[in-house]
Amino acid sequence: MKLKMMAVIGMFVLIGTSHSDAAEIADGEEIYSSVCRNCHGPTGKGMASFPALAGNDAEYIGTRLTQYRAGETLGPNTPLMMPLAADLSDDDIASLAAYISTEFQ
Repeated sequence: MKLKMMAVIGMFVLIGTSHSDAAEIADGEEIYSSVCRNCHGPTGKGMASFPALAGNDAEYIGTRLTQYRAGETLGPNTPLMMPLAADLSDDDIASLAAYISTEFQ
């Protein structure tokens, strides 16, 4: 009986986790489409002087966005990125990182 109960609880945990991951990715897609896509392209491969985001993991994307939000200079596009990142919440950054690292492998 205990084993069955643990299995049922485990299933609910997994379902809840995959739902929140899907919601997080969907939120990231919405932000990417309205803000990031204009410079980084529809598939995250970059355009002109804007770097590719495709192929980066979530940790890298999240760290970079957090650094831009904090006002750190990271490269020649910093003046463009800082004001865009300034309004991102921690949840927004996590959503963007999840979306980019999942969809633009």
